[in-house]
Amino acid sequence: MNTTPCIALSRQVPDALLGSLRERAELRMPERGLPDDLGELLSGADYALVLPADRIDAALLERCPRLKVLSTVSAGFDHIDVAACTARGIRVCNTPKAVAAATADLAFGLLLAAARRIVEADAFVRGGGWRADSSPLFGQDVHHKQLGILGLGSIGMEVAKRARGFDMDVTYCNRRRLPVEEEVRLGVRYLDFDSLLEQSDALILQLPYSAATHHIIGAPQLAQMKPEAILINTARGGLVDETALATALREGRLAAAGLDVTEGEPAVNPALLGLPNLVLSPHNGASTRETHKRMTLEAFDNLLDALQGAPLRNCINPQPTEECCP
Repeated sequence: MNTTPCIALSRQVPDALLGSLRERAELRMPERGLPDDLGELLSGADYALVLPADRIDAALLERCPRLKVLSTVSAGFDHIDVAACTARGIRVCNTPKAVAAATADLAFGLLLAAARRIVEADAFVRGGGWRADSSPLFGQDVHHKQLGILGLGSIGMEVAKRARGFDMDVTYCNRRRLPVEEEVRLGVRYLDFDSLLEQSDALILQLPYSAATHHIIGAPQLAQMKPEAILINTARGGLVDETALATALREGRLAAAGLDVTEGEPAVNPALLGLPNLVLSPHNGASTRETHKRMTLEAFDNLLDALQGAPLRNCINPQPTEECCP
């Protein structure tokens, strides 16, 4: 009887990255591109590596009786039915550390682009609008402004680090407030949700998407924000009511916004497309060569932890007796 554990990989992975996984387990992956049938690929696997484009629901899990651990090459996990996994005793792991710096870079890049109207300025020059008598495209300062971070996890902390370089007053709101000594170390102040909305000159969303956070920024919340404020979303599209956002931007009740994610991505709400004060990016937060490699290796480390019987460092649904943390 073959006792070698089986790992299913939902995409081709270069041999150079597989390392000790190949030595410890049988590896299964599609010959090229997307698997024809993800359920079939995972059906005989003990462990699996998946991507955000892979929808892991209860019906698919029914076809995977041996599955023990799912490792996703992403920080977000809304493509996985975590409750169904938990009910079947399947641990789910993500890669929060690898994506943090690059996503924070993009969040701050979107903030700068929105505040300084960089995309508009580029189009202005390319379109021949720059002449000796042309008026400047006035934006607004970023330095010394108040930044609000909704969701101060690993990415939010990296955003805070970058904001300090711009001498910003960094505030945050979390489900659970950090210890005071941690706030001091990070240089951040805690505010309740309403105060964060009302006081922020720029608000960056970095919280997980769930039924509880669906449209957490809607028309009522946008109405609480300053008319000169900027909204940045590099988390998940469903956090924002895009129709309400488009209305606020069009009517001047919000100065600008930057979205790396949309609710129906890759489709984009048509109401957003004609807005000059909105900067759009195609879910590009972690899209650097270096970050993608780190994400893959971190996802592999999750599987190596499982193979070695070690605590799962990035487990988001640990059993109460497990020594891993979400």
